[in-house]
Amino acid sequence: MSRLLDRTALVCVLLTPLMLLHAHAIAEVTIGLTDACFLARSWRTHDWSWLRPIWMRLSLLWWAWLVLCSIPIPALSLGEAGWGGLVQALAILRFVVLLAAMRHMVLRDPAARRWLGWVIAVSAAWIAAQSLLQYATGHNLFGNPRGGDGELTGPFRKPRAGPPLSRILFPVVIPPVAALLARRGIVAKAGGFLLLLGTIVVMVLIGQRMPLMLTGLGLVVCGLLLRRLRPAVLAAGIAGLVLVGATVVVSPPTYHRLVLKFTTQMDHFPSTQYGELYARAWQIGLQHPLTGRGVDGFRTGCELPRYFAPNFNGRLPDDGGAAICTTHPHNFYAEALDAGGFPGLVLFSAAALGWLAAVGQGLVRHPDPLRVGLFASLFIQVWPLASTSAFISMPMGGWMFLLLGWGLAEAPRPAAGGRS
Repeated sequence: MSRLLDRTALVCVLLTPLMLLHAHAIAEVTIGLTDACFLARSWRTHDWSWLRPIWMRLSLLWWAWLVLCSIPIPALSLGEAGWGGLVQALAILRFVVLLAAMRHMVLRDPAARRWLGWVIAVSAAWIAAQSLLQYATGHNLFGNPRGGDGELTGPFRKPRAGPPLSRILFPVVIPPVAALLARRGIVAKAGGFLLLLGTIVVMVLIGQRMPLMLTGLGLVVCGLLLRRLRPAVLAAGIAGLVLVGATVVVSPPTYHRLVLKFTTQMDHFPSTQYGELYARAWQIGLQHPLTGRGVDGFRTGCELPRYFAPNFNGRLPDDGGAAICTTHPHNFYAEALDAGGFPGLVLFSAAALGWLAAVGQGLVRHPDPLRVGLFASLFIQVWPLASTSAFISMPMGGWMFLLLGWGLAEAPRPAAGGRS
């Protein structure tokens, strides 16, 4: 029975990256089945040691606080997003259990981790190839054109290629680049440089600002941890800047989005939709400092006049306040504040630091390229100065926890009786 549970969970995890690309609902099923197999195995073996690690305890504490804050109790101003918010809060547990399942059951065997690495590599190649095809022909394999601002959409109908590729490329690209640079001979070293450069070229051509900047940040992290990668990272960074400048001729829509539109937004950031969203999220947090509005509280509260206030430059939104609203505040930490108040923000930050500490354990002394790539992927995911999707929304929530689970599985395992 245990073997059946193990194999079923492994198949589900290996299918999850492919489902995150084009079948988000099925990805929810594969994650749920993985969790069910893991919990059933824990029940059969009476092994609950996976609850001991600090990162797990912080994750569960953060989740429990969100559930508490999302229970609809009007008299206590709890759960103002209603029962739907409570259901979403409860569902976050599926991601937390997935982390434990991947570390303690599904990916304990190195062969299983290699299989997952190949599946994610295929996923990255699929996104990159479709993006290049769309750049060359104007359409992807499914006939979808570029996005409204000229972004490459890759294999998707909307501009969604940049966010997942910027996360999954590090564990895919960094190990072979590091291996090539470690070899003797000009040909191998040139291959490492070209592979890293090609990665930057694809990210620039995709034309999404935040994924490109986070890719640059991730490369800096990799360069700091892997000494032999530093010349290649520097060269790729310079080449990336040159390519961005060259897009004025090579790809004018990309230049408009990456340079002209970005500089305009930065010059007038408080008055942009992003700046106004952050100001609205801050106002919601100030009015609910202890418990927030619960999960989904930003979406249900953003349009309420009680939260209308001047933005960060002291001006009221020209539209009166409601037209700026979206389903989430486009920042994980602003989202954590509105969902759980300042305690929720602290707990989420602590959980994120716990994940980083666990995935990054021992990397300074022993910077294994694969683990460095996984650490960089997590680092840019929880980096606070970024515009983001909703933290638990699919597919990015699925990619984040899938890569985090892989990183935890690759991390060193303590001696018997220790905490992992």
